[in-house]
Amino acid sequence: MIAARAMRKADVKSVYEIEVLSFRTPWSYRSLMGELKNDVAHYIVFEKDGEIIGYCGMWVLFEEAHIANIAITPAHRGSGYGKQLLHAAMRVGAAFGAEMMTLEVRETNAVAQRMYDEMDFLQQGRRKRYYSDTGEDALILWNRNILETIEKNACLNETYLLQLDSFSKGE
Repeated sequence: MIAARAMRKADVKSVYEIEVLSFRTPWSYRSLMGELKNDVAHYIVFEKDGEIIGYCGMWVLFEEAHIANIAITPAHRGSGYGKQLLHAAMRVGAAFGAEMMTLEVRETNAVAQRMYDEMDFLQQGRRKRYYSDTGEDALILWNRNILETIEKNACLNETYLLQLDSFSKGE
């Protein structure tokens, strides 16, 4: 069983390693550490057999959750963990008052776009030359009713254990 819980200071090294393996322009270790002090940030780690295999960072402001980053280790990709992690992020976002969710995705990232489509995200815009490393555009995706998507995909609840009580800002 996968445990989905809040990122702690001791997790940042593992999260940073996944970040470096996953993105051409990764967030810095220092930036990820800073997110632990950000009152609107909620970072989820996916832990399997004591190993962090993925994470998702989001900011929740009023009724909106914005996915800042989401990644699964290369060894665990293609197993459905990304969709489960996104579902967990929706549940955490909803617990903090979010009703909708947004994110940017590279226009060439067809794998991620398929997953987002399966989770009811629709393209609502484009950011021209958003990615400085390649000059690629970012597609702006929105899910306007995460509660409906959570319910529609309730079977995913059985694939991971969400430790919602771990998301207090006291750690």
